[in-house]
Parts: sequence; C-alpha cells; structure tokens
Amino acid sequence: MDAVSREAQISAKDAWYSGRSKDWFILEQLVTKDFKLKYRRSVLGVAWSVLNPLFMMLVLAAVFSSFMRYQDPSMGNYAVYLILGNTAFQLMSDSTTQGMSSIIAAAPLLKKVKINRYIFPVQKVLFAGVNYAFSIVAIALVMLVERVPLGPTALLWPFALLMLILFSIGLALLLSALSVFFRDVMHLWSVVITAWTYLTPLFYPVSVLPEWLRGLEMFNPMYVYVTYIREVVLYQQVPSLKMHIACVACALVSLLVGYLSFHRHEHKFILYI
Repeated sequence: MDAVSREAQISAKDAWYSGRSKDWFILEQLVTKDFKLKYRRSVLGVAWSVLNPLFMMLVLAAVFSSFMRYQDPSMGNYAVYLILGNTAFQLMSDSTTQGMSSIIAAAPLLKKVKINRYIFPVQKVLFAGVNYAFSIVAIALVMLVERVPLGPTALLWPFALLMLILFSIGLALLLSALSVFFRDVMHLWSVVITAWTYLTPLFYPVSVLPEWLRGLEMFNPMYVYVTYIREVVLYQQVPSLKMHIACVACALVSLLVGYLSFHRHEHKFILYI
C-alpha cells in the first residue's frame, strides 16, 4: 500500500483533531483572550483582581469580626483567615460557573472547526487560576498589614492549589456536559454555590457547627482545601497525612467523574448546542 492510499485511510477525527501541543497553544490563546476581554476599557485593569478580594475581605471583616473573632481564638488573625478562605472558594466558584457554560458559548466555533471540546471548560478553570494568582498579591498585602509572617510551610501552598484546580476541572467538565442537555443546571448551580458557601467555614470557625455537621465537613471538598491552605499559610503547620490524602482523593474523584461523563457524551454535543 503506497503513501497516498495510507493517507486516504486517515479518519476525519485524526485529520482534524489537534495534538497535545496544539491543545496547549489553543488553551494559552483562549486564556489570553479572556484576560484581555475582562479588563478591556477598565481604568484600573488588572488591579481589580487585587482590589476585589481586598474589598470583599474588608466588608466581611467589618460585618463578622465583632462576634466571630473573639468567639474562637483558634481562628488566628481574622482578616487573613477570611481572605484565604474566600479566595480559594472563589477560584472554585468562578471555575465551575464559567466552565459550565463554556461548551454552549463555544457553539459557533464547534460547529465550524473540529477541536477537542474539553479545551473550553479547562480553559475557564485556568483563567480562574490566573485571577487567583493576582489575588495572592492581596493576600500578601493583608498579611503584611496584619503582621502575619509567612513561614516555610507555605511551600505546600502550591500543592493545595494544584489539587483545587484539578478538582475544579473535574467539576467544570461534568457541569459543562450536563448543561448542554439540561439548561436548568446553570440556574440550579447558583443555588448550590450559595448553599456551599454557607456550609463551608469561610467567615466562621468550624467549632460553631453542630457536632453531626462538623463530622460531615471532611466530606466537603472545599472545607478540605480551605483548611489545608489556612494551616500552611496562617497557622504555619504541616497538615496531617489524612488531610493530604483527602486533598488528592477529592481531586482525583472529581477529575475521573468529570472526564468520564464528558467523554461519554461529548459526541452528542453538536446536536444540542
């Protein structure tokens, strides 16, 4: 069989789908595009990524510090406690909310060009990760003002962020697949995020929860990630082996469920978008 015959047998999928290196190039371009669009015609530009978590922390601190800060001294510095929890939760919230509608939003492109569909929800998570990187500046400013030192345990911070990003990618893949077939998911998710916010100790200590609910917090992935980040940054402690395993388990389970759900149904997307 000559070369021409072999080339003729290449399937449409093989001919159109990009390789991994091209997928990364597309991801980079999409993240850059979103970044430019977000801050286009904005006077402060990227500074908003720093100011937004600062403003949120100031509002919550003003509202809750009077009756939360002294109720449980184990919380440590309340401003740092707040901003570490809020920024981590916001990373997951932004990733899933934007990733959920990414396939539907990319419908015009998907109908014209053959491209790996997983790129779109993953890109939204990476973009949220870029925004989180800027929020680290806000965290550093709060720690500087509050005179909270940064210890060597902060070297474990990237591990928690990596696991949180993988967890968010899994959720984004699952939600983006569901929203293609069931548009109501996009409305229901906002309710889930609101409930999840209050069920996660972001602005209150876990000790205020009833005993039965406190025991269930270990099954709350965001409690795991938020607590891990606070331990290594605020309390300067190395989390337990159980906490490390929980971080990895939440990320892998989410990624596996999200990928399998997305991969199983992605060939039908074109019929519903």
